[in-house]
Amino acid sequence: MAIYKQINGNQNNRRVTPKKDKNKAYLNEIKRQQQRQAVIIRMFITVALFLIAIVIGLFYVGVNTDFCKETFGEDAAITKFFDKMANDNANKANAEFSLPFGPKRQNVLLLGVDASENPNDLWSGTRTDTIILVNIDPRSKSVNAISIPRDSKVYLPGNHGIQKINAAHAIGGVGMTIKTIENTLGVKIDRYIMVHDNAVKSIVEALGGVDVFVEKNMNYDDYSGKLHIHLTKGTHHLSPSEAVGYLRFRHDPMGDIGRTHRQQWFLRGVLNEIKKPETVTKIPDIVSVARQYVKTNMSFYELTQFAMMTKHLDMDKVEIATLPGAPNKKGHISYWILDPEKTQEVVDRLIYREKVQPEEGVQFTASVVYAESKAADAQTIIDELNTAGIKVSCKSHISKTHSQFVAHSAKVTNEYFNHLKKQSPSIAGYQFVYEPNVYMCGSTDFTVVVAGK
Repeated sequence: MAIYKQINGNQNNRRVTPKKDKNKAYLNEIKRQQQRQAVIIRMFITVALFLIAIVIGLFYVGVNTDFCKETFGEDAAITKFFDKMANDNANKANAEFSLPFGPKRQNVLLLGVDASENPNDLWSGTRTDTIILVNIDPRSKSVNAISIPRDSKVYLPGNHGIQKINAAHAIGGVGMTIKTIENTLGVKIDRYIMVHDNAVKSIVEALGGVDVFVEKNMNYDDYSGKLHIHLTKGTHHLSPSEAVGYLRFRHDPMGDIGRTHRQQWFLRGVLNEIKKPETVTKIPDIVSVARQYVKTNMSFYELTQFAMMTKHLDMDKVEIATLPGAPNKKGHISYWILDPEKTQEVVDRLIYREKVQPEEGVQFTASVVYAESKAADAQTIIDELNTAGIKVSCKSHISKTHSQFVAHSAKVTNEYFNHLKKQSPSIAGYQFVYEPNVYMCGSTDFTVVVAGK
C-alpha cells in the first residue's frame, strides 16, 4: 500500500537499533528540544478545528432566523443575511445534499499556515504547521481525525525529493500538500480548509475569551519572539494573548504530545463558548475574521450542511489519533519517521473505518492510571472493569488533568467503548483516543486515565 511505499523509502538511511536504545534516543531528543530556543508553532490542530467549530456555531444559530429577528430586529443586516441563507438552503434542489456532503464519507484536510513574508499575500510561501485529516461520515453523523506531524519525512511529488511534509505548501501550494498526503497515506482528499496563523488571536478576541483548565504552571519568556507566557494551574478565562501562549507553550516532557492534548482541550473550551446564547451577538466579528483568515474550496452551502450535521455530533464519540512514529535526526534536520505498520492501522481504522472484531471469549486487559487525589474514583473504575470481565493488569499514579480512554489495540473500538460505558458508567464522558504505541502503564489493550485537578 501507499504507506509502505512512502514511509519505508524514508527509512532507508535509518539505523535499526534495539528498543532500549530507541527509547534512550527518544528521551535524548526531547531533552535537546527543550534546550534549544523554541521554534514557535504558529498553528496547531485545534486552530483549524475550532475555526470550523465556530463556522458550525455561526451557521447553526444563523438558520434560526426567528432568534435573529428577536435579537437584532427584522430589518437588521445580519438578520437579512441569515434569512437569505435559510431560503437558499430550502430552495436547493440537488439531491446529493439530502445528507451533508452527500451520503458517502468524505475526507476534509485542515491546514494551519504560518505567517507569510509577502504582506500582500497571506498564503504564498507559507508552511503548514498544522495538518489534520478529518473523515466525515454523514450516515452515522460521526467524525474521525488524524493529526499528521509537521516534521513527517515524506517524498514530495514532482521530483522534489525527501522533505518534511510541512514544506509541501511552501513549494507547491495546497495542491502539492494534498497530493503528498494522498500519495503517502493512500487516501483521497475531497475538500480542504486552510486557516492563517493570525486567526487564533482574532477569533478568541471576537469570542471574548475562552474558558480552559490549565493543567500546570506555565512560565516562559521569548523576548525576540515577543512571546510571554505566565499562567497558573487552574481554570482560566483566557484572553486572546493568553490563548496564543497556552497553545504555543513548548516545555513539555513529551514534546508535541503535550501540545496536542492542550489543543484538544482548547477545542472543547471553544465549543462550550459557542453554545452560550450570548455568542450570537458576536457573529459579525466572527464572520469578519473568517473571511480574512480562512481559505477553502468548500461552497457556502456545503459549510451550512456541515453545520446541520454537527447539531447531532457528540464530542465524546469523536475518535482522534496522531500518526505513530519516532523522532530521528539527520545532520541538523530533525524528522518524524512514521511507523509504517502502525500508521496503516490508524488510516484503516479512522479513514476507511475498518473494524477488527475480537475473537469470541477474548479477555481484554486494561491499565488504570490516576492522580493521587482520585484514588477512590480509580478504585471504583477498577471494580467496574473487573465486574465486566476485564483484567486490570497495571495500576499507577500519573499527573494528568484531563480524563481519557486510550485504546492501544485495534480491537478496542469506539463502539466497544460505548458498550463498556454501560458496564462502567464512571468512564462516561471520557475522551476516546487511539494511540497504538504509547503506553502509560504496561502493554495492555487500553488505558483509563483518571485525572485530577
